[in-house]
Amino acid sequence: MEDEGVVLLGFWSSPYVMRVKIALEEKGIQFLYKEEENIFLSKSPLLLQANPIYMKVPVLIHNGKPICESLNILEYIDEVWKDKFTILPHHPYEKAKSRFWIHFFDKMIFDIGRRMWASKGEDQEAAKLEFLKSLKLLEEELGDKPYFGGDQFGLLDIALIPFSCRFYTYEMFCKFSVEKSCPKFMKWVNKCNERGSVSKALPNPHEVYDFVLEVKKMLGIE
Repeated sequence: MEDEGVVLLGFWSSPYVMRVKIALEEKGIQFLYKEEENIFLSKSPLLLQANPIYMKVPVLIHNGKPICESLNILEYIDEVWKDKFTILPHHPYEKAKSRFWIHFFDKMIFDIGRRMWASKGEDQEAAKLEFLKSLKLLEEELGDKPYFGGDQFGLLDIALIPFSCRFYTYEMFCKFSVEKSCPKFMKWVNKCNERGSVSKALPNPHEVYDFVLEVKKMLGIE
């Protein structure tokens, strides 16, 4: 186990890892990033040691102690490095509301996201409609604010923006445009992408699409 400093174990296409990268960058925290090269076939000994329960990324190792699960990591980062950029809302209600929307989105995208690229026909179309319905609900929550928390880029923004690098993949498989269907949401996406922390953490959407094609081939999905 790494015994000093800050180490992040991750995989390049994971939005949950991107969340942590963005938070660390916003806080100005120096960290060593370790990529899991063959996460689907064989996980590194360090990952298995750091997260023996779920054996998943991200894992943040701080002074030799592992912290798992992206939202748990975000809260840890905010509590440990308090003197820098604040991630969590100060007001308990706003904090609770952000957590609600994150859990709503995570639960939705886990199922629907995969169905949009792995299924066909009616199931794929249903997944697309559910996805757009969820984005429209988030648009209502966003309103005319630049960020979900108002003028401050924060927890909900950090949690949601990584998934935007998958939008191109969804569009290619389901033949639709997120921007045409949810223009306010895409305006928020573009606003977030202006931040150095976001542009640095998110991969090229075309590379994500190519990766999904490889995954489909590996899984035998036509």
